Parts: sequence; C-alpha cells; structure tokens
Amino acid sequence: MPNRSPAGRAGRPRSAAADAAILAATREALVELGWSKLTLGDVATRAGVAKTTLYRRWAGKNELVVDAVAELFDELRLPDRGCLAADIEGVVLQFAAILDRPEARSGLMAVVAESTRDPALRERIRCSIVARQKRLVLEGRARAQARGELPPEPDPEQAARAVDLIFDVVAGAVVHRTLVSAEPADEEWVRGLTRVLLQGLASRTGPDGGPA
Repeated sequence: MPNRSPAGRAGRPRSAAADAAILAATREALVELGWSKLTLGDVATRAGVAKTTLYRRWAGKNELVVDAVAELFDELRLPDRGCLAADIEGVVLQFAAILDRPEARSGLMAVVAESTRDPALRERIRCSIVARQKRLVLEGRARAQARGELPPEPDPEQAARAVDLIFDVVAGAVVHRTLVSAEPADEEWVRGLTRVLLQGLASRTGPDGGPA
C-alpha cells in the first residue's frame, strides 16, 4: 500500500498492517460516529494500536480521513468492456457506488469543507485522491487510442489539459449528482453522462483527426 503520510519523518519503519488497520478503523468510526465525534484516540483503540503509532503517521484527523477515503477510491478499476463508452460507464458506476458508502460520503464532504480554510489539506486531497485517480483517464484514453476510437494527441501540454478536463467533468458530475443533489447515479444517468462526454471528445477532433 502506498505510503501516504508526510515524508521525511524519522523513527521506526512503517508497518503496512498497522496502516491498513488504522485506515479501516477510521472508516468504521466514520460510519458509527460521524465526522464530528470521530477522534484519533477512538481510531487507535479500534485499530488495536497505541496512540503514538497513529500520531507518528498522521498529523491530525483531517489528514487521516483523507487517506482513509483515498484508499476507497484506489479500489476503482477501468473495466475492458470492448469500447470506450462501455468502459466509461463501468468505471463511473463503480465511482458512484463508492460515493454511496456512508464512510465515503461523510469523510469526503467533511474534508472538502475543512479544506476551504486549510490550503495544506486541500493539497493533500489533490495529491491523495484527485491526482491518483487521474490514472483512470490516462488508461482509458490510451486504450481507446489503441482501438482507434480516439486519435493520438502529440502535444503533451494539450494532452495533459484534456486529462484534467475529462476528470473534472466526470468526477464533478458524479459528486454533484450523488452528494449534492442526492439523486441516484444509476445506469440510465451514467449512459447520459457518457454520451455527453463522448460528444465533447468528438468535437475536439477535426476532420483530419487533429484538434478542431
């Protein structure tokens, strides 16, 4: 499992088993207690570790909850369903299912709210959740290009901007649908989102296969 604690701390080597137990205990506490009542002491007790073990790894509750939620999103996989549209639908349905979990809902909304006045926390969310999950866009685009569904993008800067935009459109739409509007991101809605996204991708390509 990736090391998500602040780098450069001295001390004993990290234990992957302790990390996993602490993050699982954090998610359990989020479900049972909610954000406001969750404490590092309670998490340490649930995980069966000393408080000092937990404090060596995380500076506070915000950082701990970000990493606990980030681990959920690391479960996302891009399925190979034979075409870009079906691949997108498959991963978006997974994303919506994760956001439907109470520990993901309460944890994500709480740390996003806290990050509005904490730039360091906002950066941790970007690094631990957003940047890591952009791998799905990169993988999907490469697969679609190999199938001939999308043209190659020779300009690295333009390609990077496209990845950012695609991720923002998909993640923003699903988060708003499930967490803000509290509406289901069911298969019909996901198909509609995918159609809109693919129409946008098609409009970026000119008659010669290059950017429009």
